[in-house]
Amino acid sequence: MLLCLPYLPRLDFYSNKLSVPTKQTMAASTSPNFSTSLHKNTHKTKFPSSAGKNILHNKVGFSFSAPLSKSISVKSIGTAKYDEVVVDEELEKIRRLQNGSDVRGVALDGEKGRKVDLTPPAVEAISQSFGEWVIKGLEKERGYPVENVRVSLGRDPRITGSKLSVAVFAGLAHAGCMVFDMGLATTPACFMSTILSPFSYDASIMMTASHLPYTRNGLKFFTKRGGLTSTEVEEICDKAARKYANRMAKVSTLLSVIPTKVDFMSTYAMHLREIIRERIDHPLYPDTPLQGFQIIVNAGNGSGGFFTWDVLDKLGADTFGSLHLNPDGMFPNHIPNPEDKTAMALTRAAVLENSADLGIVFDTDVDRSGVVDNQGNPINGDKLIALMSAIVLREHPGTTIVTDARTSMALTRFITDRGGHHCLYRVGYRNVIDKGVQLNSDGVETHLMMETSGHGALKENHFLDDGAYMVVKIIIEMVRMKLAGSNEGIGSLIKDLEEPFESVELRINIVSEPRHAKAKGSEAIQTFRNYIEEGRLRGWELDSCGDCWVSEGCLVDTNDDPAPIDAEMYRAKVSNERHGQHGWVHMRQSIHNPNIAVNLQSSVPGGCLSMARAFRDEFLKASGVYTFLDISQVDKFTENGSIA
Repeated sequence: MLLCLPYLPRLDFYSNKLSVPTKQTMAASTSPNFSTSLHKNTHKTKFPSSAGKNILHNKVGFSFSAPLSKSISVKSIGTAKYDEVVVDEELEKIRRLQNGSDVRGVALDGEKGRKVDLTPPAVEAISQSFGEWVIKGLEKERGYPVENVRVSLGRDPRITGSKLSVAVFAGLAHAGCMVFDMGLATTPACFMSTILSPFSYDASIMMTASHLPYTRNGLKFFTKRGGLTSTEVEEICDKAARKYANRMAKVSTLLSVIPTKVDFMSTYAMHLREIIRERIDHPLYPDTPLQGFQIIVNAGNGSGGFFTWDVLDKLGADTFGSLHLNPDGMFPNHIPNPEDKTAMALTRAAVLENSADLGIVFDTDVDRSGVVDNQGNPINGDKLIALMSAIVLREHPGTTIVTDARTSMALTRFITDRGGHHCLYRVGYRNVIDKGVQLNSDGVETHLMMETSGHGALKENHFLDDGAYMVVKIIIEMVRMKLAGSNEGIGSLIKDLEEPFESVELRINIVSEPRHAKAKGSEAIQTFRNYIEEGRLRGWELDSCGDCWVSEGCLVDTNDDPAPIDAEMYRAKVSNERHGQHGWVHMRQSIHNPNIAVNLQSSVPGGCLSMARAFRDEFLKASGVYTFLDISQVDKFTENGSIA
């Protein structure tokens, strides 16, 4: 039996071929009726609901077959727990979808050199394993069997979202969960759906691949405790891999699922509005405290448009000139990413053209954001961390602020000059947030955790990386400054932040089969550490944080119960006789791709070039690791001083 959807001509649930509608037909199904990307104050559109209606019937039967075109060896793992046949090759397909604390993969043909691997059967197996994991955790917590476990699903506007949503619903129902369809949503909203009444779901899944191309998709997982750790996602993917391999050998399955459609985004938006009203406490306009402010939102055709019409407009702000609010899973204007230069340039131009007080840039699923001040200055990366640090240190003097280890020495001075403590930690937003949680549990007051990519979490907001909440904090401070008589704008809070004189990022691809890439990357990075410790790179020393309970390059905990390492990385500070300590080099293994990122910062002219040459000649080539690495980008920079 095949399941027919209103705009999907055929859903072969276990086929690796995705039959998707055209961009034009999907736009008609998923987008509000905007004739232009410029937003005017004339509309009061509600947040769009799920693109498809009647996605699932009461009884859903999926028929599939999985002929294998080549001979592969199989082995039995026994019947004590699974009673299944495991195909090694198929196990690896699911395990490779794990990207740290998320699941990500190619969901649609169109990427050169990449095959579709995030298929409906893969998503169904992962979702079922997550549902079972949630049920098992609740039963362990409560000490008795649980029923009616409730799990919500939200998604960004990617064109593969509707089809893969069916797979999520099927997997959760197969696990025994009740499923709730939030439709178009944001990642932070999915977590908040486990907190805010009357919803208070037991768990939630967000379907998104953040700022990655439209061909990608993925899953993020939440319980009432917050986002899952890399170790927990690894456990879920391992169990899903066994289910997936088992089902490839079967003929059919029958699942019964009734997803309940819910409008959670209205509740989430109201939650944000109430925070702004309460904390501004405007003496003249308590209900519309943003009167007199023009704020421009660039949603990048992702899920962030709701913040314009359901938060800012209802609080009295003028949002004329806002950009790309209509959800479009093809992302036709620019990458929805606050780090994207085009996104920032367009927002800057709109702010200056309209003499606006603030510009906001969201990523696709709104767990990250950046801003533009009233002078047109883009604020992201270190600048955004500095801005949030200035705001948080006014409210919580002396607090510790956790960032990843790619932030500048100038940012450390900015934080400490304001009485704060700066803890540098492993790259990866989940690592940074979890470090803040751990420090608080150890009695070290830590109110802000932020990565240079724009992921930022606050203790006051459930340690949740919420781009909309970050912007709420900035807006509140902006209005407070105005009420106190200041006309300088939010950018004045970071006017004394020094910028690195030079900053470069280089990428080194790992030349290896995908299954060996992680081990090869680890080998290269451990060799880097050994070379520094043995003094083979003159003037290079592993960086450390001293009293932050972190040593060995700010990356490896010395706690009794250290967090597991999801990707290896080290940072070295670099000194010479002429300039003393003038820069650093950070080498890390990518969680998402088979490559290594090398970040360099210097406070002197030519510093990055000299460090890159030493890195290539005295480490990459001298150690021999270049034999399994593609160092062409390093060569290009060392020879030309640029990678352009």
